[in-house]
Amino acid sequence: MIRILFVCLGNICRSPMAEAVMRHLIEEKGLTDQIKVDSAGTSSYHLGEQPHKGTRAKLKEYGISTSGMKGRQVSSNDFEQFDYIVGMDASNVRNIRKMLGQPDHPKIFRFLDLTPHQTDVPDPYYTGDFQETYDLVKEGCEVFINKIISEQNID
Repeated sequence: MIRILFVCLGNICRSPMAEAVMRHLIEEKGLTDQIKVDSAGTSSYHLGEQPHKGTRAKLKEYGISTSGMKGRQVSSNDFEQFDYIVGMDASNVRNIRKMLGQPDHPKIFRFLDLTPHQTDVPDPYYTGDFQETYDLVKEGCEVFINKIISEQNID
């Protein structure tokens, strides 16, 4: 089983959006028995909360569910439990590395480094632009799932 953890600051906008989009892609490809995905935040601001209303609304437009998703914080166990720990921006990656005591481990990386954009996913909590975030997350998830399929020799 391959396990992915998406991480942003509060775990209500970007990382749950990536979790939901990736789950949707995994289901479409029939890989639910091979790949699991979760999300977390580096802060404890929104523990137990559902994704932001803007995230939920944007995902609903595309028929993507956020059912059962609740905000949680990155924990020390996450490093052992996940194969990929993906920060939505450079600050998240720095905080993840510090929180998990893994300053240079390659399984912790910035999400859009997998794409030609090589930049941070903007936080729609501040920008208000959930469409831009969705577009980048969708592109990143498509690239990421293909990377996983290739690296892990999944049929």
